[in-house]
Amino acid sequence: MPEDAPELLTVDEVAARMGIGATGVRQLVSERRLLGLRDAHGEVRVPARALDGAEPVKHLSGVLTLLHDARYTPEEALRWLPEAAAESIEGVGHGALPELANM
Repeated sequence: MPEDAPELLTVDEVAARMGIGATGVRQLVSERRLLGLRDAHGEVRVPARALDGAEPVKHLSGVLTLLHDARYTPEEALRWLPEAAAESIEGVGHGALPELANM
């Protein structure tokens, strides 16, 4: 994995961190409350920075919905999300989100 590549967790790893089952993690991904990407084997992976402890990063769901509505793929969404998202998606700034909605 390249040095700048984000850490990707398996569904089971996310489930353990969140204290829920794998089905619950898959549901969060399908509801766009967590970002899920498929690896080369078709397995869902979640960026570690999408979690703040045992919870999805605050406001991540809203940003993922906007990116989805702007037709971003999960891979494009991962590249778009700033490194500041590791601490809080609020690092995006309020001005960036309306621009996405107009794409």
